[in-house]
Amino acid sequence: AAAFAAQRHRLRRLLAQRQSGSDAVSEPLLSVRDLKVHFPIRGGLLGRPVGWVKAVDGVDIDIARGESVALVGESGCGKSTLGAAILGMQKPTSGAIRFEGREIVHGDAAARHALSRELQIVFQDPVSALNPKLTVGESIAEPLAIHGVGTAAERRERVAELLGLVGLH
Repeated sequence: AAAFAAQRHRLRRLLAQRQSGSDAVSEPLLSVRDLKVHFPIRGGLLGRPVGWVKAVDGVDIDIARGESVALVGESGCGKSTLGAAILGMQKPTSGAIRFEGREIVHGDAAARHALSRELQIVFQDPVSALNPKLTVGESIAEPLAIHGVGTAAERRERVAELLGLVGLH
């Protein structure tokens, strides 16, 4: 209950700042507006759409830089579909997604690919998300290598730094 009260207080403060025109609230890091992802239900001999599954229907989210957000809901309510749409893994039916002020739904393929260095998905199931043949350090270094970040020595140093931040040596 205390966590919800703190969140309500924070939301009220942010709304008050927005209404007063305060510069304390900057543009969100991620902004999602009226996002919809609908899938056709096909039927008949020709497989034409006979209905629609509205997996995501009119979602609005703003996430500030440094803010942590949890998306919670029942199985099948659209959490994964929303995440996939934000990451560009699922084409939205309609709506807008902006990351650092850049439109990412209607941007070109090169712009969307560049975002793959900044937006990542963390899978819930570690068995399917992590390669059991790699150490934790190798798993952390892999995306750095894929995106050409630093030299091998710089990547090893960065991995050691990150592991140290979470108490792993």
